[in-house]
Amino acid sequence: MSTLGTNYLTLADWAKRVDPDGGIPIMVDLLSQTNEILDDMLWTETNETTSHKTSVLTGLPSGTWRQLYQGVSPTKSVRANIIDTVGNLEAYSVMDKDLADLNGNTAAFRMSEDMPFYEGLSQQMATALLYSNALATPQQIMGLSPRYPTTTVATAQTANNVINMGGTGSTNTSIWVGQWGPNTSFGLFPRGKKAGLMMNDLGQYTQTNSDGSKYQVYQSHFKWEAGLCVRDWRYWVRLANIDVSLLNGINAANLINGLIRAFHRFPTAPRSVANVQSATRPSSVLGGTRMAIYANRTIATYLDLQALNKTNVLLSIGEFDGRPVTMFRGVPIRTVDALLNTEAALT
Repeated sequence: MSTLGTNYLTLADWAKRVDPDGGIPIMVDLLSQTNEILDDMLWTETNETTSHKTSVLTGLPSGTWRQLYQGVSPTKSVRANIIDTVGNLEAYSVMDKDLADLNGNTAAFRMSEDMPFYEGLSQQMATALLYSNALATPQQIMGLSPRYPTTTVATAQTANNVINMGGTGSTNTSIWVGQWGPNTSFGLFPRGKKAGLMMNDLGQYTQTNSDGSKYQVYQSHFKWEAGLCVRDWRYWVRLANIDVSLLNGINAANLINGLIRAFHRFPTAPRSVANVQSATRPSSVLGGTRMAIYANRTIATYLDLQALNKTNVLLSIGEFDGRPVTMFRGVPIRTVDALLNTEAALT
């Protein structure tokens, strides 16, 4: 019985969400977040059952400076396979039928309980995309942070795209700059299934307690099978070690400087972003990509204030998906509340 108040709705919960005339009031969700990275992701069906295999070029063929009467040895390109897995995020909403049927508002009452599941699982997925580590927790997915875990190139090749913004304590956050596209990065869903968060109303069934007693319940099932494929690590840049406690002082990280440096890390980028090479870009990389900057609300606020500075020519207020948004060189800055202000400093 001790788990009732934690895992199952009680009469006390019912009383909190029913107004004096017996109706179901509109709930104010004080725990809601904005995680626009979920809106921007492109999704692709896996090419294996629950995993996705991609091939990347890791070595180029070389030629031979030939002298007369000497031969040329054949060479070849070198490729490596990358396998990204899909995680399975599930939840059940279970409530006693008699509790849900009180006052005859069964559908509305069930909906008042189901809606927070959408918010809760969306927050979990956004957090997983940023921080989950499939090597440490195999049932989860491999997020961005474990792919870019260090600023030391000798430790990981991806450190070439991690910019150290100077924070040394544990009050740090990161800004992520990335390009979504078929040759860069995309979300995954299992082959033969659907993308996104699914809800299945299982209706009424008989619940059996451990002592054999039974009662009727309503149950809803939530399921989100998703993964992340970073096919080309060069198309994500992490501005790490941004100390949020110093943002208003003279020792604040120079975010504009960091963003400029980030844009020049990409092997290819739109002309408005950076003057980077384009001769060797894969066909369709730029034509099918969506580029964005991801920051939490603290950083987004700071950049918004900087955009109002008349001497600033790189930040501007523009429009993205029909809404006003702060832009940096034409790239939208998107709010991701799942980005922490308590990241440990990367070394």
